[in-house]
Amino acid sequence: MPFWKAGKNDDQVLDELKETQKQNADEFVKKQEHADEAQKSSLIIDNNFTPVEYDPQYILQVNHLKKYFPIKGGMVSKTVGYVKAVDGVTFNLKRGTTMGLVGESGCGKTTTGRTILRLYDSKSGGQVLFNGQEVYDLSHKELRALRTKMQIIFQDPFSSLSPRMPVGEIIGEAVREHNLVPKAEFDDYIDQVMDNCGLQPFHKDRYPHEFSGGQRQRICIARALALNPEFIVCDEPVSALDVSIQAQVLNLLKELQDKFGTAYLFIAHDLSVVQHISDRVAVMYLGKMVEVSDWKTLYSEPHHPYTQSLLSAVPVPDPDIQKTRKRIILAGDPPSPLDPPTGCRFHTRCPIAQGICSEKLPEFKEVAPGHCCACHFAEPFPIKESHIDL
Repeated sequence: MPFWKAGKNDDQVLDELKETQKQNADEFVKKQEHADEAQKSSLIIDNNFTPVEYDPQYILQVNHLKKYFPIKGGMVSKTVGYVKAVDGVTFNLKRGTTMGLVGESGCGKTTTGRTILRLYDSKSGGQVLFNGQEVYDLSHKELRALRTKMQIIFQDPFSSLSPRMPVGEIIGEAVREHNLVPKAEFDDYIDQVMDNCGLQPFHKDRYPHEFSGGQRQRICIARALALNPEFIVCDEPVSALDVSIQAQVLNLLKELQDKFGTAYLFIAHDLSVVQHISDRVAVMYLGKMVEVSDWKTLYSEPHHPYTQSLLSAVPVPDPDIQKTRKRIILAGDPPSPLDPPTGCRFHTRCPIAQGICSEKLPEFKEVAPGHCCACHFAEPFPIKESHIDL
């Protein structure tokens, strides 16, 4: 019935409309406040962890390391979320040994290496102890001195070398900058470094475009070794090279490690490559570490279904075995690190996932001496329909 037939005048109708608008506005403000509170709580970075004490047997101790990248939005570029690239990574690296770090593209391997080296301004949480020093507590002067002890070999030997500088200058630039050797001995020192990496002295005056991919990667290795580092992050140093050159570079890295006692964090996709150079291997998935062990145990008895599925993709030289092997094909694609799944992050693709997997985050715990795994159903070869022979 129209309001004018219900005995209401214009003033009464206006008052009711104003009251309704006020109630709607109050409800909207309350909902917005609840939404803002929920968003704020989601933006709080949980940085609760137990600090570790320095252990002299380890050159590097990484404890609950986190690196989140903020997502900006709105008129004032307010932080509306985070890309959780590295989310609670923990491992230790002994002196003169190699830790292999494997996983799919986008799982946070490279970000982990760069965060350890403090190539970012800050970390989001955790500890990075290098020889007992927290890397992110160092002053600019102290960090500059530490740069000679920590180096990186980049993935692409084509883009990581300046095309405007001869090889001798590329290798010797940091040596000169840090005054590591007297001027009179500089040329002989660079010659020695190049010789250690399989390069000839007359290569000093040539430019990067005059070299093959394998030779360029040797130049990158020489540049890192010229500072006599104790620790090197090898960020997929052989992924851009063919198989025969890969073997040469891997053998070179191993020989240099035996000679100088350098520790490596070796990042790679190829588990067969990691097998040949690593003492221990860590597997990452969507920013988290899911399994760590010595390479023999990891390859012979994987306890995490993701590790088992990765190993099933490694080619076997014997064609008869290769034909009869059952490949584990994972469903779907990795979730976005912007909005990772609740519980175990692998449960959306896991062939053996159960209810608890989507509800509770599995503890990263020791399942055997020196062998840690983050799975509610950790056991040797958890996917029972398949077995791996390497």
